[in-house]
Amino acid sequence: MNLTVDGRTVFATTGGAEFDAAKPAIVFLHGAGFDRTAWRLQTRWFAHHGRSVLAVDFPAHGRSEGPALDSIAAMADWTAKLIETAGLKQAALVGHSMGALVALDCAARHPEKVRALGLCGVAVDMPVHPEMLESAKANTLKVQELMTFWGMGNALHKGGMVSPGLWLRRESLAVLAGNRPDVIHADLAACNAYKDAPQRAAAVKAPTVLVLGDGDLMTPAAKGKALAAAISGAKTVVIPNCGHFMMVERPDETLEALKADV
Repeated sequence: MNLTVDGRTVFATTGGAEFDAAKPAIVFLHGAGFDRTAWRLQTRWFAHHGRSVLAVDFPAHGRSEGPALDSIAAMADWTAKLIETAGLKQAALVGHSMGALVALDCAARHPEKVRALGLCGVAVDMPVHPEMLESAKANTLKVQELMTFWGMGNALHKGGMVSPGLWLRRESLAVLAGNRPDVIHADLAACNAYKDAPQRAAAVKAPTVLVLGDGDLMTPAAKGKALAAAISGAKTVVIPNCGHFMMVERPDETLEALKADV
């Protein structure tokens, strides 16, 4: 479905069911350089089990109009506007990586709009290697190779994908390759510059669950636990044999971690 935020078209999928603003809603927020398709395995379950779902493309990603937003705070404010535009008083936010930082920031600064949080592949700080930023700024392929190589858990480099016939790294490279110029750099630079996670975490009042991978090299579980410690009452689920992209590497375990809280 299409929505309009700040005068520009935003595309979102609804998990295969008609969106109903009267039901408890979940907004899914993707990570840097990716799009709504990262959540296709979780959105379908929630959409057919009493929730309304919006898995959105951030501005300039997927099928949403640009330009890209240049900071986590700007994306958080945009998310608050999206909730209003969808006709919702509040929603649960489920975010991955960059999207998790956006969800955290939105919950802290717009608490009336966020009823619950699911933070996947997140850490108390998310610095980006200068080599990745340089490649992203130059729009070369190296950053895409590094994001997928370091992002995938060790098990998936050897096969064993739970969905038969799906080569996760190749699929991820295809999504990253479809980005417009400078979008990946804008996303990574926003993550690299964001230093407010501890402060925002302390302000969060919504029920929160963090879903971490024990083999995540991009946002190590130890740094995710440090963020969880700053959020009052937060739950933490660490998925074994899992890297950074838990919602596609270990979709069933990720769903189970989220179901009770969002």
